[in-house]
Parts: sequence; C-alpha cells; structure tokens
Amino acid sequence: MCKNKTAKREAFGNPYAYTVLQNLKDAGCTDEMVEEFMALQDNDEEEQQLRLLSSHRKHLLDRLHREERQIDCLDYLIYQIQKKGKN
Repeated sequence: MCKNKTAKREAFGNPYAYTVLQNLKDAGCTDEMVEEFMALQDNDEEEQQLRLLSSHRKHLLDRLHREERQIDCLDYLIYQIQKKGKN
C-alpha cells in the first residue's frame, strides 16, 4: 500500500477514511485492493466500489465453501474410523 496516501488521509483527521481502511484490512483486502477502493472513493465511483467489494466477498465465500467441503471430508473419515473401532 502506498503509505503516503494513507498517511495523508489519516493526517487530515478523517475518521471515516480511517474506519474504511481498517474495515477493508479486517475483511482481508490486499493493500492493492485498499488503494483501488480508496482511489474509487476519491473519484466518487460508488458502483465500482460495490463491484470491488462484491468480487472480494464472492472470493471469500468461495474459499469458505471449499474449506467446508474439506471439513466434511475429514468428518467422514473420523466417522469411518470411529465406526470401525466400535466393531
């Protein structure tokens, strides 16, 4: 992330910008995504911001579903081993 842009935003005492930055970081956005989002905000491009956020949300949800399937596989193996041990 370009530290100068972030520092400038925070230096102006804009609590909204700081909150947005922190929220994006907490949501797992890359530094590049944060910079892109903030540049879009500077240009009042809300539709593009929404597309960027929706795309990241979809990425996170896809990853979550993939990991849920992996957990299901492990649960099945655990079940099979426990079932075999009871016989």
